[in-house]
Amino acid sequence: MQQLILNDFYSDYLLGHLSRSELEGCIYTYLVNNQEKTSLNHWKHEDYDDYISWFYPRLQKAIDSYQDVGSTFEGFIARFLLISSKEYRTKMTTNAITEYSAWSALVPDMYAMYAREEPPVYIPNSAEDVITKLTIDRSGRKNTRRVLTLILKCYYYVSDDFAEKIAPKLGIKKTELLDMLYKIRSSRQKKDDDIFLMKEGIHTQFIRCLVYERRLSYIEENANAYSQLKLKLKKARERLEKMRKRLTSIRTEATNKQIAEIIGISKGTVDASLHRLKGKWAEMSKKAVLN
Repeated sequence: MQQLILNDFYSDYLLGHLSRSELEGCIYTYLVNNQEKTSLNHWKHEDYDDYISWFYPRLQKAIDSYQDVGSTFEGFIARFLLISSKEYRTKMTTNAITEYSAWSALVPDMYAMYAREEPPVYIPNSAEDVITKLTIDRSGRKNTRRVLTLILKCYYYVSDDFAEKIAPKLGIKKTELLDMLYKIRSSRQKKDDDIFLMKEGIHTQFIRCLVYERRLSYIEENANAYSQLKLKLKKARERLEKMRKRLTSIRTEATNKQIAEIIGISKGTVDASLHRLKGKWAEMSKKAVLN
């Protein structure tokens, strides 16, 4: 740095010629306009500008930390810049890794649209047609109540738009079906909120694992930081696995008792209806084109 410039600012401040805010402003202006005179002259100008903006709130702490015990104020600020710039670089690198990992996490979701671990049953008909077929029992009679129990059972995956479309197939008014779904969602609200928060936690933990993995790729294996981060990654993966297992053990469907209370029938009737529908679906799956 150029000699005497920052020292003069600090001297004027001690003499009362500059207020605290004026001193900070003078130092900030000097740093902005004199990158070539700092230890960060090798940085790109736009990166340096971002750093100085990040550094400015910390300038007050730097001034308070200075003690005239041999080192000039200019030398102290130069040292403070160098140390804080390393912190800044670390934060920016960590942020970049986190962002990269977050975007990378979207790739498996995109591929999941085309490939699944278990191939779904393919039935070349619209959902409404499938519902219509499910309402016909083995004797050829129409039994819409069975399908209604299935809709309420799977309420977690049924949108209002879909409910409005299939209501006529069930022989009930759209408002009536929506009201039933509203009631069962209300009775399951706390459980659904818990599931949502758990999924959010799993997603966050998954991103954390990706960040640890990415950060490991930037550290030498024989470094102490590498072994520490590797241990963090191991624990993070173990926690992620436990969270996933816990989520799979939680039921997202309504209980048969809740369904019975909403429709106004006995639980045994709901049990029987869903059992028969399961058999009906198995028959339709066997006749599917891809099976």
